[in-house]
Amino acid sequence: MCGIVGYVGHRDVVPVLLDGLTRLEYRGYDSAGVAVLCREGSLSIRREAGKLVNLKTELEADPLTGHYGIGHTRWATHGKPTTENAHPHQDSAGRIVLVHNGIIENFLDLRAGLESDGVEFVSETDTEVIVHLVASYYEGCLEEAVRRTLDDLEGIYAIVVASADEPDKLVTARQGPPLVIGVGDNENFIASDVPPVLGYTRDVIFLDDGLVAIVTPESVVVTDRQGTVVDAPPQRVDWDPVTAEKGGYEHFMLKEIFEQPTAVRDSLVGRMYRRAVEIDLGELNLDAELANSMSELLLLGCGTSWHAALVGRYWIEKLAGLPVRVDQASEFRYRDPLVAENSVACALTQSGETADTLAAMREAKGRGAKLWSICNVIGSMATRISDGVLLTQAGPEISVASTKAFTTQLACLYLMALKLGELRGRLSREAVELRLHSLSRIPGQIEEILHRADDIAAVAKRVAHFKQFLFIGRGVMYPIALEGALKLKEISYLHAHGYPAGEMKHGPIALIDEGVPVVALAPQSNLYEKTASNMQEAKARDGFIVGVATEGDAALAAFSDELLTIPDCLPEFSPLLAIVPLQLLAYYVAVELGCDVDQPRNLAKSVTVE
Repeated sequence: MCGIVGYVGHRDVVPVLLDGLTRLEYRGYDSAGVAVLCREGSLSIRREAGKLVNLKTELEADPLTGHYGIGHTRWATHGKPTTENAHPHQDSAGRIVLVHNGIIENFLDLRAGLESDGVEFVSETDTEVIVHLVASYYEGCLEEAVRRTLDDLEGIYAIVVASADEPDKLVTARQGPPLVIGVGDNENFIASDVPPVLGYTRDVIFLDDGLVAIVTPESVVVTDRQGTVVDAPPQRVDWDPVTAEKGGYEHFMLKEIFEQPTAVRDSLVGRMYRRAVEIDLGELNLDAELANSMSELLLLGCGTSWHAALVGRYWIEKLAGLPVRVDQASEFRYRDPLVAENSVACALTQSGETADTLAAMREAKGRGAKLWSICNVIGSMATRISDGVLLTQAGPEISVASTKAFTTQLACLYLMALKLGELRGRLSREAVELRLHSLSRIPGQIEEILHRADDIAAVAKRVAHFKQFLFIGRGVMYPIALEGALKLKEISYLHAHGYPAGEMKHGPIALIDEGVPVVALAPQSNLYEKTASNMQEAKARDGFIVGVATEGDAALAAFSDELLTIPDCLPEFSPLLAIVPLQLLAYYVAVELGCDVDQPRNLAKSVTVE
């Protein structure tokens, strides 16, 4: 969740650090700080609680210059979001400085030991323990002191350390939260994610767990915990820095909603060949032998990714005839899960660094499952520990509320379902050809919906005064009801709950009156009539009905107070379309209420601690 930036090179360090921290604001934070060092041996720190603008204001009033340094945006775990608890933290002598993402589980024991040795603490954080440990082991070689410190730590961490006594050197280490090293020309960068380095270089090293890197202007040396050099060549990242900017949109979320036609199209291109009636998922390492020997597919995800997995279950069971189990990754390893022989576990994660999902992946693999992942970040931990990978082509997703990551996950899941159905002999060539033809039309149909964004904004204005919402759907529309409700509650702070429409009479119908809008997903399908009946039941109890229907549906229009429409498609493709008006509805309601759309309170983009 927290953000780390480090720089060593020939530039004035403060603008580089602030630019990087700005590009990491999407991760969520409640304080920020920088440490600036000079070759002459001086070390200066500025920290402020609250938004990054507070730190920038302080630096304008009291400027710093230097040759290398580190910066941090903190999301509070141990200790309140105060200036004293903000990073960077320094040792008692003011010569060593450190930033940290993660949680040190044994910090109380370590703190007690340090205090008994006379160390005085000035914060409530677990992080301050680390910098004092480094100082206690420091004998002129920073990386050696860091390695010795790591032996004492229990928990997860990504750290960057600097010493005023060793100019032009940063030492970084990882065990859990992500770290990226940007390799430049006589300058190098460290960050929690790729966007901070894209403006300077596209050559990056994704640091693996258990490794330490010594970063100077001229070199990056990666070692294991014992100091043995490890080969870690840079990878080329194709993202253009411009794609991480708003591009004229008011918010990143709106920009990313409008990027979905391109993102979905890019996730399909090179994997489906309509004329040849071929699906190529080579990077998944899926063949007929594996497809037919699988006993079940276990889908793992958190939040939006879990909703995508729920949709995937409908598709894969229908098209491939393969049993599918969907688990919330955050709960999976805590219930002693049963993993059948010849199971495959597939994790869905935008960042590839979600702590709960990585833990679930390791649990599944440890119980004998083959491991796949559907992920948006090449080189992330999820992709590195997987036996097969499907990379979504969403590009950087900056807004905390996920949109294009969801639809690209759906696109990849559908291709997986088709390929499994083909390999398992459940789908004829003609059936695959029909679906590939329809799937190729989806990006253009998403564009059609986006062309009506102003109409959806008008609906949002009319419903923004309500305080609670029900979202209902049947079959493959039920996960979309969950996702639509999640989008609304995430960014507008309104209570919204998704239900299977068939469950209405089992409790939720008691909530319905004139003050409760019911957002009902009822595109054409074999369950259309049943959902329409549920909508009429809600209407009979004075509910305010917002229908989501196939274009031209006069019947639903007759008893809906507002109607959002999607283009006609094969019913199994409706999730890829129906979510788009719900994303826009949530966005425009949040704007109408004056909420911080891209950085909703209490949330972070990448949940890298449990």
